[in-house]
Amino acid sequence: MIAFRYDKTFEGFLTGVFEAYDKKVFPEKFLSESELAPLFAEEVISIETDDNKAYRVWQGLLKKLSKTACQTIWMVWLSEKADVEELLLRYIRKVFAAQKFAETNFGDPDVLEMSQIAKMVGREAEHIRQFTRFQKAADGIFFAPVTAACNALPLSINYFKDRFADQQWIVYDIERKYGFFYDLKTVTEITLDGEGNHLLTGKLDDELMDKDEKLFQEMWKGYFKALTIKERINLKLQRQHMPRRFWKYLTEKQ
Repeated sequence: MIAFRYDKTFEGFLTGVFEAYDKKVFPEKFLSESELAPLFAEEVISIETDDNKAYRVWQGLLKKLSKTACQTIWMVWLSEKADVEELLLRYIRKVFAAQKFAETNFGDPDVLEMSQIAKMVGREAEHIRQFTRFQKAADGIFFAPVTAACNALPLSINYFKDRFADQQWIVYDIERKYGFFYDLKTVTEITLDGEGNHLLTGKLDDELMDKDEKLFQEMWKGYFKALTIKERINLKLQRQHMPRRFWKYLTEKQ
């Protein structure tokens, strides 16, 4: 068994694809930098991320596939599923080997699995867009926590940029400890330092919250309660349409 060890970035994975073709060695396993090698691994090759090599692989895929199929590759990467790199490598090898790759050939188990995973990630991104709630901080920046089943946050950032273009905001993945900051011009990936309560619970403490934010939250909860018809509350149906993991960040569900 040959394994590649890399930094668990998408660029790192694409660099690994480049090196596999360059060395004519195709790994059966991809490892993180801290992951132990399998017991029967014959060789573990360390891959150093190279943006130029990653770019060349991506451009090659763009020439062979539609933009939708390339988007699917990225979405499958974001799924964080076990052994997702092995699936992606098998798919990419088929793409480059075929004169004209049938990206909608769902009789191919890898094509089918790629499509199913991408749909799952797409649903999670839609949930993020639907159920994210912002809190206004004392410095005027709006903060929104996210807890997603997979790393779908990057798929939703353009939506937030378009929808909330007139305010500074941070959307932060509490589980993965990273997020995006919009400064009214550009979006930047960030990691927040410290162990503040808002980085654990997703809720701003009173000293961090804008003086009117709590009032607005109470008003929104009152409005939501006034519209609710108690006799028609259906928690089972709510859970079907609104995953429970998002409830703790919804003002109206507090």
